[in-house]
Amino acid sequence: MATEPLLSLRAVSFRPNGRTVLDAVGFEWNEEVRVCALIGPNGSGKSVLLRTAHGLLEPDEGEVRFEGRPPPGDGLAFEGQALVFQHPSLFRGTVLENLLLVPDPPGRPRSERRERALGMLDRVGLRPLAGAPALKLSGGERQRLALARAWLTEPRLMLLDEPTASLDPSATEQVEQLIGDIRASGCRVLLVSHNLGQAARLADEVVFIHQGRLLERQRAAAFFDCPRTSEARHFLQGALPWQLTTA
Repeated sequence: MATEPLLSLRAVSFRPNGRTVLDAVGFEWNEEVRVCALIGPNGSGKSVLLRTAHGLLEPDEGEVRFEGRPPPGDGLAFEGQALVFQHPSLFRGTVLENLLLVPDPPGRPRSERRERALGMLDRVGLRPLAGAPALKLSGGERQRLALARAWLTEPRLMLLDEPTASLDPSATEQVEQLIGDIRASGCRVLLVSHNLGQAARLADEVVFIHQGRLLERQRAAAFFDCPRTSEARHFLQGALPWQLTTA
């Protein structure tokens, strides 16, 4: 019996108010891929694609499936996924309380919640700040807490939307190390990033989106060494979208 792909998008189009944001995007997650980087110019549809893959947006055409299942509908996210935004919203209260509010994964007894939360703070390097107000954390600490909160749900796929866009190099390195730990735990990661060095360091595979269309998909090393399309070549060279040629 064939195994369903982890994530499958079949001819997905999204046209709010008649404006094409995603144009017949097709994508299936290969079993050997642990981290997939979704890259492309500003306005190319990356974040919309991420939210569509999570189940938060319903495509106008096509279908999305996760582990063979369609989205729950009504803007609800897929069970088994976790999404972390560029600017995550934290709850009022302490760092630890932000994790204690996370629902327990199926089969996990509520009595273990505090122990699991403290263990997660150890994993992300925030245990010394367990009693600190979450809203007083630095940008890098906030992002690590958001990742901890998502990881605590034991997702099989984590979706990250520009997780280090506003961080300094030191905080970026800490977050990248944490993404590596998440990968090593067996969780797959779909990463949207404008940091091409980050994509090269973390990703097994690159998906290149331009003007709502999936133009290229390659192993990361091959993509950065020899992109197949002129749009991808210009993007890697730093060209702005209106400078792209069809040559």
